[in-house]
Amino acid sequence: MRLGDCHNFHDFRELAQRRLPGPIFNYIDGAADDEVTLRRNSESFERCDLVPNVLRGAGSVDMSVTVMGQKLAMPVYCSPTALQRLFHHTGERAVAAAAEKFGTMFGVSSLGTTSLEELRKAHQTPQVYQFYFHRDRGLNRAMMQRAKGAGVNVMMLTVDSITGGNRERDLRTGFSIPFRLTLAGMMQFALKPMWGINYVTHEGFKLPQLDEHVDMSGGAMSIGRYFTEMLDPAMNWDDVAAMVREWDGQFCLKGVMSVEDARRAVDIGCTGIILSNHGGRQLDGSRAAFDQLAEIVDAVGDRIDVMMDGGIQRGTHVLKALSLGAKAVGVGRFYLYPLAAAGQAGVERALGLMRTEIERGMKLMGATSVSQLTRENLRFR
Repeated sequence: MRLGDCHNFHDFRELAQRRLPGPIFNYIDGAADDEVTLRRNSESFERCDLVPNVLRGAGSVDMSVTVMGQKLAMPVYCSPTALQRLFHHTGERAVAAAAEKFGTMFGVSSLGTTSLEELRKAHQTPQVYQFYFHRDRGLNRAMMQRAKGAGVNVMMLTVDSITGGNRERDLRTGFSIPFRLTLAGMMQFALKPMWGINYVTHEGFKLPQLDEHVDMSGGAMSIGRYFTEMLDPAMNWDDVAAMVREWDGQFCLKGVMSVEDARRAVDIGCTGIILSNHGGRQLDGSRAAFDQLAEIVDAVGDRIDVMMDGGIQRGTHVLKALSLGAKAVGVGRFYLYPLAAAGQAGVERALGLMRTEIERGMKLMGATSVSQLTRENLRFR
């Protein structure tokens, strides 16, 4: 299979699986425990039917949206994800360039493999910086000051990951950073030698947002211990409210899933929330974000920008989320598989296919702008 043979999410996933060593593919592909929530995320859209309107003169459509003060040419953005240069040696650079080409927002993770300063200087599109809450309050302040100095548009605090999820696929292969592979995991790397050649012939792997705090040489600190030792499970609303005041700009919480928490986010001054279960990678058995969307939009949608991620594989999924009141939707695996398959060209092809699907879908729905998509266009089974 070649990139030109990829026409949907499943094609990109298959090509990524062919090119990545098993432990790395499973790191992207896997989720927590029995992976119930991972499956539920996409299945949630199947219980919702679109009801199109006809004869509306939808010869051309405007799919642009404004979210957290950022104008996006399409209602889909690239969510921040960790360790991207493990999947392809171009990593975040490829994703940022593709996002800029399509006029949409991209995110840089605090566990990213390219510095937020480099990406901010290289690209004019809106940039989100995603970070975690640390026991070291000074580190939290330093990370925000660094993002402010770099000119980051939006701060995104992930609130559903105060400890790592139980990802059993990673346990079986021994996947960790630094690598501590099982024998079976090492054998899977040997079966994909081109990945290893790319890994050793390009710049050294690093985490520039945390290079002073996580030892990539195989020393004391690993990614797993970063989650268990450096993050603060005692984080509370007062802590976050102080950060929102200090940032004094666009600030969103990622991982909100209840109406009560959404209301609290409004009360402490957040400008956005992202309904998310972390792609099923944290609490297995949790509800799908799409299934929570309507009640949270009803509760706070007039006071804060509500977004969602999880399970987005098609343009019609995006249309359903927008019709329920989401301002935009985030994708993760949707661009990570293409990144692994073909770098920037892969991400561009995936975003191009998504844009085409959304445009086609809006025309077939009789909507010339995103604002014309409403709950009248939906029926739930």
